[in-house]
Amino acid sequence: MSIPDKVSAANRINEFLRAVVGQGGLRLKYRITVDPPLPEERDWEHPQILVEFAGPDSSLLLERGAELLRSLELLAFEMLRLPANEHEKICFDCMNHRALRLEELRMSANVAAEKVRKSGTPYQFAPMSSRERRIVHLALRDHPDLRTESQDEAGRRCVVVYPKDYKSAGKVASRTMR
Repeated sequence: MSIPDKVSAANRINEFLRAVVGQGGLRLKYRITVDPPLPEERDWEHPQILVEFAGPDSSLLLERGAELLRSLELLAFEMLRLPANEHEKICFDCMNHRALRLEELRMSANVAAEKVRKSGTPYQFAPMSSRERRIVHLALRDHPDLRTESQDEAGRRCVVVYPKDYKSAGKVASRTMR
């Protein structure tokens, strides 16, 4: 499903960001693109609206695991009343953070896969967003000797990597990778 009126949604995001950046005294510029072309390495993400930030205060958006960037994105979802299964339709980025995080998650998924193969026991990642869990699942989808599952409740959901034929007997001991 797509956002019914992408231009109107982009305009609402622009109004919101103009107020936040202006009232917050942030030295940031942003560009909003409707139906952006994305590089092939982003096959996991096809947003209909892309918001890219740049400027002297970019580092503020990326501190603490890009907490402020993710918060602004979440506020945009709420403002547009986007259901959780539609959140991938809008993407906020700053200084290519998304591509770097994608590569980090793919590398972590490969390290976890090797640990599971060597030990024969499941590996549980730290809790992460649905978008990041999806990246891990996709990174390991072509490994026929492994399977992945998301576990736990909202806010604490994480990915667990299992050997393909592993019989789970309850909750996996938590081991985290960042």
